[in-house]
Amino acid sequence: MVPPGSRPDLSVEGTIEIERLVDVLSTGRPVHGEADSTVGLFKLAEAGSEAVRVRVKLGHTSVNKVEILQGLGAGDQVILSDMSAWDNFDRVRLR
Repeated sequence: MVPPGSRPDLSVEGTIEIERLVDVLSTGRPVHGEADSTVGLFKLAEAGSEAVRVRVKLGHTSVNKVEILQGLGAGDQVILSDMSAWDNFDRVRLR
């Protein structure tokens, strides 16, 4: 049934919820982050002037979020952008 006042020429934006996970550690979805995989992400060091590569096990994913199973803790900051240009390095300096 069409709601009162609706018009067929208007677009609608919505979210379809397939599954809800509670009490999980999550972050934005990295560029190369696939469900149930292990990826190398650069985690910001405490001083914030460097980032160190860590192995992170991913769980469920959505369009823009990913569940973290291992490798990161609450409050850790990671680089989600494509860092493939630095695949041969385990540490990068940030400016």
